[in-house]
Amino acid sequence: MKAFRQGDVILVRTESIPKEAKALTHRILAKGEVTGHQHQITEGDATLYEHEGTLFLRVVSNTAVLTHEEHGPITLPKGTFRVTIQREYTPEGWNRVAD
Repeated sequence: MKAFRQGDVILVRTESIPKEAKALTHRILAKGEVTGHQHQITEGDATLYEHEGTLFLRVVSNTAVLTHEEHGPITLPKGTFRVTIQREYTPEGWNRVAD
């Protein structure tokens, strides 16, 4: 299984998106908590979905480009992906990794 990573955002191929998932009107996968920069799809035909707090991305065109101001762009192939934000354990509990 191939995964794509940009900073704290990880995209893993998945077979499908839950039927109950809601299509979102934006293509921002995550906002940087420290800088305010965004991981977002800037090129290609792709739709972001949300279901029970989990994001899914469907790339319809042959490729789509994921960009962020502090990371190099990533070209994603056509397909369906589950979006995960990396977390870290601290004595206070699990926290999202600050990008």
